[in-house]
Amino acid sequence: QDFNHLRALCLSQGLLFEDATFPANFSSIGPNLLPEDKLWQIQWKRPNELQRNPFLIIDGVSRFDIMQGEIGDCWMLAALGSLTLQKQFLENVLPKDQGFQDNYAGIFHFRVCIPWYWVDVVIDDRLPFLNGRYLSVHPRTSNEFWPSLLEKAYAKLRGSYQNLHGGYLSDALVDLTGGVQVQFSLKDPPSDLEEILKAAAKSRCLMGCSTSGHLRNIELRNGIVQGHAYTVTGAVKIRYKNGWKHIIRIWNPWGHGEWKGPWSDESPQWDHVEPQYREAYLRDKDDGEFWMSCKNFQEQFSWLYVCNSTP
Repeated sequence: QDFNHLRALCLSQGLLFEDATFPANFSSIGPNLLPEDKLWQIQWKRPNELQRNPFLIIDGVSRFDIMQGEIGDCWMLAALGSLTLQKQFLENVLPKDQGFQDNYAGIFHFRVCIPWYWVDVVIDDRLPFLNGRYLSVHPRTSNEFWPSLLEKAYAKLRGSYQNLHGGYLSDALVDLTGGVQVQFSLKDPPSDLEEILKAAAKSRCLMGCSTSGHLRNIELRNGIVQGHAYTVTGAVKIRYKNGWKHIIRIWNPWGHGEWKGPWSDESPQWDHVEPQYREAYLRDKDDGEFWMSCKNFQEQFSWLYVCNSTP
């Protein structure tokens, strides 16, 4: 589908685009994501039906714009959270020639790499709702819609929203970058894991991690969720007491729910860090992002994924 041609056609006819190749009905949801009675309750709404003044992007793109919805696609959203930190990749996925203000015709497009070429995925902006709640990603800012629309484009590429319900973070990292990825088992980690993390952060790699667990989305008392994917958003060596400490910053695609152990937002470890570093690194909000030590990281997570455009 040619985005520019279809948008021009809709604008000339005064119509909003309706994508017949990914229609607003249960075939795009998938037969097994929801019980049959709930499938028939799905409503499809455009952002301008939900908000008086919708935007594609407000004040730039951030991982904090994302809050996972009813679909179990934390693996894709964790990759998306990492993508927001690396603008050189993001601009390729999220074309700037679209929005709700100029030349709006209910049509959007996003670029995804399927081995090994880039595909322009065209969608309409009708989003699925169940009982008045987003089935897809919730915008944290109520009138910012890039996460929901990009998720829809990825669902279309995969065939349905159901096909996003469970997947591999490593696949999503490659799909959103066209790059190469490497996986490290944290049950048998390399001896220089701290240096790998630091080098990957310095090289502007995309990074994610996951927990094991046969039962998905079970939150432990320490705040870590089992069978879940996270984004690694930073790795630093920080002055602590009379020495140095490697700490890792991690973000939960739920947009809430954080680690409660050492180096968490309100832990006493931060009392022994110089004020300028505490101010630079600590963000004491329930936004799903937290710090932890490299030792705890290895204990709580099973896999680390690192992705970049070249080896």
